[in-house]
Amino acid sequence: MQNILELCEGMETQSFAAGEVLVPEGGKTGLIYVLVSGCVEVSRRESPMVTIRQPGAIFGEIALLLDGYHTATVEAVEPTVCRKIEGGRAFLAENPWIALAVAELLASRVKGMIGYLADMKAQYGGREDHLGMVDELLLDLAHRVPKC
Repeated sequence: MQNILELCEGMETQSFAAGEVLVPEGGKTGLIYVLVSGCVEVSRRESPMVTIRQPGAIFGEIALLLDGYHTATVEAVEPTVCRKIEGGRAFLAENPWIALAVAELLASRVKGMIGYLADMKAQYGGREDHLGMVDELLLDLAHRVPKC
C-alpha cells in the first residue's frame, strides 16, 4: 500500500489544538484529513473507541465515500497537524493513486473486522443471545450492496 501521507505531500495543512474537533459525529463536512503529527481520539456516542497517532491515518473518508454523515467524532488530544482535503469525492476521482490507497486502507480494516467476527463465530456460534448473531453480521458484510 502506498503511503497516503507521501501522496498528499504539499497539500494544505491545518493545525488543531488539544480539544479541537476535526470531524464531528453526525456532521457532513465533505473533508478528509490525513494525520501528519500529533494525536487524535475517535469516539462514538461520546464513548472513546481508539487513540491514533500514526502519521498517514485518515479521517472522514467513510462519510465522504458513502455520501453520509460522520459516524464518529475525531478530536485532537494534543497539538495536531493534518493535511486537509476539501471537495473529497471530486479530489479522489481526480487522484486515483490516493483513492486506491484509501480503498486499500478500508479493505484492510474490513479484513480485520471479518477475521474478528469469524473468531467470535467460532467461539459463540451456537448461542441464542446477541453473541450468536455473528453469522448474520458476516452474511450482511459479505452481501451488502451499495445504494444506487
